[in-house]
Amino acid sequence: MAFDRRQFLKTTIAGTATLAIGGCNTFASTETKAGSIAGKAQLNISFQEGTAPGATLQEKFDFMEEHNVVGFEPHGKPLLQRKQEYKEALKGRNIKVSAVCAGFDGFILSTDPEVRKLCRDTMAELIIAAGEFESTGVIIVPAFNSQVPVMPHTQETRDFLCEQFDEMGTFAQQHGTTVILEPLNRREAFYLRQVADAASICRDINNPGVTCLGDFWHMTWEETSDMGAFISAGDYLQHVHIASRERRSVPGEDGAADNYVDGFRGLKMIGYNKYVSYECGIQGEREVVVPASLELLRKQWEEA
Repeated sequence: MAFDRRQFLKTTIAGTATLAIGGCNTFASTETKAGSIAGKAQLNISFQEGTAPGATLQEKFDFMEEHNVVGFEPHGKPLLQRKQEYKEALKGRNIKVSAVCAGFDGFILSTDPEVRKLCRDTMAELIIAAGEFESTGVIIVPAFNSQVPVMPHTQETRDFLCEQFDEMGTFAQQHGTTVILEPLNRREAFYLRQVADAASICRDINNPGVTCLGDFWHMTWEETSDMGAFISAGDYLQHVHIASRERRSVPGEDGAADNYVDGFRGLKMIGYNKYVSYECGIQGEREVVVPASLELLRKQWEEA
């Protein structure tokens, strides 16, 4: 059968015109909805305790307020040990506790029931404390590569993980917070390495107390697209970690490699308005590189 290019073009143009006439309201509706979601997005920057300059917690918080850093991400163990100190230091400030960074003992994918119980019990303590601070959630990793003996990477293991996180998520909701699953890169963890995998677990559990995290550092090694990774998480994305993309230092200290525009574009597309939290080391003078880093992130957020 001969291909009639002229007739093909006529048909295509006519079909496109019909779609444009009949479907313009649909296109406008979709565009409006997307714009509405993106309009909710905010860059709320958070620091872990080791990021800001300052000899004391008060000095660090002073610096953070001066530079409009609105979140503080404590590690779980200090949170339990220094709860009153944190409460006093945060009183009257424009800084809230963002996520609580782990701090549990044991690990949930251990083959030893006692190790799993230790993980659940210590997570419960952290969840209660996170709720007291109105934190967005407690970050948990199912298992690091160094943690053995561990359950095999099978469907049965995933089903077990879903059961455990469902229980934790329900407990977290009772305390006004969530459990946040963190994917890591393959050098640190064999299980749960991509944001979409964490989101799929959240989706299957379907419990508002079970959420996930995207970490730019780990995503550097595991994701083909920062934007795609964040879009895959959608409403399940509860927290974001950020670091430089070569040495896991303060964003900006690795020069041109530290480009987060694609990821920020994805965050805007899903209307992300929680925290982007520094989890990193530092190479230069803290008083110089941290303000420069904040300026870089805010510039790239605008570019996105």
